[in-house]
Amino acid sequence: MQQPNMPAQAWTPTRAAGLARLEAFLPRAGRSYERDRNVDRGPADRSNVSGLSPWLRRRMITETEVITAVLARHPFEAAQKFIQEVFWRTYWKGWLEQRPDVLLRFEVERARAAAQAEASPDLRKRLQAATAGQTGIDAFDAWVDELVTTGWLHNHARMWFASIWIFTLKLPWQLGAAFMFSHLVDADPASNTLSWRWVAGLHTRGKHYLARADNIRDNTQGRFDPRGRLDEQAMPMSEDGPPPAIRPLPPAGSLSTRRVGLILHEDDLHPESLPLGADIAAVAVLAQPPLGDPEGPAARFERGAANDACNRAAKAFGVPAEPLEVDGIGHWARSLGVTEVATPFAPLGRAATALGQASSGLERAGIRLVQIRRGFDQRAWPHATAGFFRFREQIPRLVAELSGT
Repeated sequence: MQQPNMPAQAWTPTRAAGLARLEAFLPRAGRSYERDRNVDRGPADRSNVSGLSPWLRRRMITETEVITAVLARHPFEAAQKFIQEVFWRTYWKGWLEQRPDVLLRFEVERARAAAQAEASPDLRKRLQAATAGQTGIDAFDAWVDELVTTGWLHNHARMWFASIWIFTLKLPWQLGAAFMFSHLVDADPASNTLSWRWVAGLHTRGKHYLARADNIRDNTQGRFDPRGRLDEQAMPMSEDGPPPAIRPLPPAGSLSTRRVGLILHEDDLHPESLPLGADIAAVAVLAQPPLGDPEGPAARFERGAANDACNRAAKAFGVPAEPLEVDGIGHWARSLGVTEVATPFAPLGRAATALGQASSGLERAGIRLVQIRRGFDQRAWPHATAGFFRFREQIPRLVAELSGT
């Protein structure tokens, strides 16, 4: 079992490793976490935070498992700060699902910013210095190295990093978000994109997050002290047009046949707990190319997680399980002789895009792709219509429903 003070960058991409990390963290999930969570002690000591995000991001371990285990050791009042942190990712996903245009706009703006950087020698030089960790701001440069080397940053460091990128270095936030996304082992489109928007002052309009030297000094325990190096007077960013309109959540699917194929993807790799109610003929895990360095921490974890899901699915259902690229899904499904293929619901991102592409081909072959949404998301996402603090008011009820009390 992993020791409580094991560095958070020691990622092992298996469900068993995620469960071991959870077990090691449980004694500190209550008041200890609430007291110490904002302190970034550096990559050698992550004992004050859970480090569970790479497994939670892919649902190799589920939110239900984590919250249930925490509440078995701590009363809700003592553990509510940690439980709220678990729900942040849920909130971001639910918020984005109801405002899909925000992600579309981000992609357009990211491409535009990249083109501007290519055309501007000055901007390109400043971007290269930032992504190489050569800005001269020791804290920021250290975080770049840690991000690229380990695939992870403390949550407080992510906020400081984004704020310095936007307000001190004056770089396009979309390119910062893309850089961070390509390296993080726990990155998902909703959490990453919307967190950067929040820091910039776009999520809650007019309310931004400014990195301050004294805050960095205090919460890194003196490791960094960027006095005089940061813009601590910057104004929040703004964007044209009204706030994004809320759209109804896409409907959840349900199976109508008894025998189906099952496709897993990077957003949900725990088939053992999926509410399927069907016999599984075979399992495929959607394989997609890495976004960043193919030998970097994020890509290695992604490959290992897919292999672990294949092994667990084959054992759980007693059927073949294999990685599969999107172009091979149609042939795979036809070879099974099924009329329906089940998959966990894919929130906005590249897995959802790939499954949309696969769905069109399957329909032409008379095969229906059914996205199964978990009850956890079904109950929580509709409350993600405003800011997190309003969503937070629903957490006690959501937790009570989770536990059946």
